[in-house]
Amino acid sequence: MFRGMREDVRAVFDRDPAARHWFEVVTTSPGLHAIWIHRFSHRLWCAGLKWLARFIAQTARFLTGIEIHPGAKIGRRFFIDHGMGVVIGETAEIGDDCTLYHGVTLGGTTWNPGKRHPTLRDRVVVGAGAKILGPIEVGAGARVGSNAVVTRAVPEGATAMGIPARFVQQGQADPEFEVEKRRRQMHEKAGFDLYALGDDMPDPIAKSIHAILDQLHRVDAKMHVMGEHLCEVNPKYCDEALPSLDQEQLMGESEDAQQRPTDQD
Repeated sequence: MFRGMREDVRAVFDRDPAARHWFEVVTTSPGLHAIWIHRFSHRLWCAGLKWLARFIAQTARFLTGIEIHPGAKIGRRFFIDHGMGVVIGETAEIGDDCTLYHGVTLGGTTWNPGKRHPTLRDRVVVGAGAKILGPIEVGAGARVGSNAVVTRAVPEGATAMGIPARFVQQGQADPEFEVEKRRRQMHEKAGFDLYALGDDMPDPIAKSIHAILDQLHRVDAKMHVMGEHLCEVNPKYCDEALPSLDQEQLMGESEDAQQRPTDQD
C-alpha cells in the first residue's frame, strides 16, 4: 500500500511543475487525496460493503470536488491535475500512468446495467473539459484535447480533438487536420490569428473567414503555378518580391494616417 502511495506522490512531481515539496503535495493536492480515498473505497466496494464505499466516495467528492465511483478500476501512478469537476463512472477503467485535467468526464450513454463507461489504456492524457462517453476504448498513449467530446474508440497513439472528436494519428495524413494546418499558415501569412476557432465552433464570422482563407489558398496556389511559367519566359520576374502586408494597414489606418488631416489644417 505504501509503495503505491509513494508512486502516486512521485507521479505528481513528474507531471506538475508547481510541486515543490513532498509535504506540500501530500497535504494540499486534491487529486492525490481523491485517488487515495478511492483506492480505499474501491477495496470496500469489492468486499461487498457497497453503502460504506459510496458514503466514503461521496465524502471525497465533498472535500475535493472530484467524483470517482468506488466501482471504477484505476491503475498505478494515476494523476489528476487541479481536478475540480472530474467525474469517473462506475464501470470506467483507467490504466497505468494516465493523466486527467479538471472538468473531465468519463461517463455513460445508457441506463442499462453492465459495461457503460470508457476504458483508458496506459499513458492516456485527457485535456481539461473533455468528455469521453460510452463503453469505448482509448488506446495506449492516446491524447484527448481540451473540450473534446469522444463517443467512439480512439486508436493507440492518436490525438482526439473537436466536437465530435476527430482523430489525428502519427504518420497518417488526416484531411481535416491538413485543412486546419493550411488555414493556420494563411493566418500567419496574413498577419492575424483567429483564436484557433475550428469548423466545429458555431461562429458565423469564423466560418466566413475560413471560407476566405480557403479561397486565398486556392488563389495563392494558382499564382504560384503562373509565376513558375512566367519565370521560364522572363527570369527577371522571379527576382521581384511581393510587398509584405502591413499589420496597421491590415487592421485599419495607423495613428499617423488618422492625425494627418488635422496636421494639414
